[in-house]
Amino acid sequence: MARSIVLEALGSALRLRQPSRRLLHHSDRGSQYASDDYQKLLRVARVTCSMSRKGNCWDNAPAESFFATLKRELIHQRNFRTRAEAKSAIFEFIESWYNRERLHSSLGYMSPVEFEAANNHQITKMAA
Repeated sequence: MARSIVLEALGSALRLRQPSRRLLHHSDRGSQYASDDYQKLLRVARVTCSMSRKGNCWDNAPAESFFATLKRELIHQRNFRTRAEAKSAIFEFIESWYNRERLHSSLGYMSPVEFEAANNHQITKMAA
């Protein structure tokens, strides 16, 4: 994976989501995530970096679970004619379905958006 792709994705996520300073970013030890550019962007955004332990595949289990779901529920159900078509469908799946509608047992059967809102409300309440 090219470093430019992950830099663009992180920059876009930070702009769109405007996370609180309590954000933890987890990745594997890929060179694109360990690069000076990527680490600098995390520091500037005040995001805490977490990386997998060397040779420990279990550290990435949540990400692997997500990608299995993406493949099962979208990718293997369709044939994409172009990269742009695939990119659009994946964006729609994540932003409209997975994050907003799909209930997650590990989040108390809430969607990620509902879970995030509930936690942000709790954090705001605790800070007051």
